[in-house]
Amino acid sequence: MTTDTLDADRIVRPEAPWAALRRRFSGRYPVDPFGLDPQLADLCTPVFAAAVRVRISGGEHVPASGPAVIVSNRGFGVAEPAALGVAVQRASGRRLRVVGAPDLPILGTVTRRLGAISSSSPDVTSALRAGHLVGIPLAPTWLRTGAGDAPLAVARALTVAPIVPAAVRAVGRFGGMIGSWEVTFGSMVTLPDPYAANDPLAAARFTDAMRRAVAALLDSP
Repeated sequence: MTTDTLDADRIVRPEAPWAALRRRFSGRYPVDPFGLDPQLADLCTPVFAAAVRVRISGGEHVPASGPAVIVSNRGFGVAEPAALGVAVQRASGRRLRVVGAPDLPILGTVTRRLGAISSSSPDVTSALRAGHLVGIPLAPTWLRTGAGDAPLAVARALTVAPIVPAAVRAVGRFGGMIGSWEVTFGSMVTLPDPYAANDPLAAARFTDAMRRAVAALLDSP
């Protein structure tokens, strides 16, 4: 199957409907190693952006290029990753490869086609080495405001790329499902002394540091 190049990192304006249909029927659309279908994702992006209303602060902290980890809280666990993805797209024009694609036949394939990746350390590390923005939602706190724990499977990947904390807050009646979302990005998370890539001790320290950074953003006015 021949393919035309579509950008796996940056979101672009969707193609005209007939051009998109011709590409689909002719098979000229790429799927990246993690399962992303850039053309399909670009077609869906305006729908998500219209459905998920987001106010952003600190957008300058989102890298314009190169790999980085965006770490955020999640209360209920469903809508926050979508709000974070819209915020990253508006701040940088880039795709957020959200960690946590389910290992299910249909749902897993759909989420991967839209840009999600698995929560395995090899997939997260590979995505970062490929230069992507990777989104890691902390464990859900089930409607309480706070920063949950980081997934253990991706801890070592935190030592190979910059880490940017983000606070996702629901705004409006009944929270973000009906109202809107406020996403605040913070300064890069760092350690005070040198460390080696894939060092388990450094990974544990980064895990604690990023959780505290997200909690601090949530506690700020």
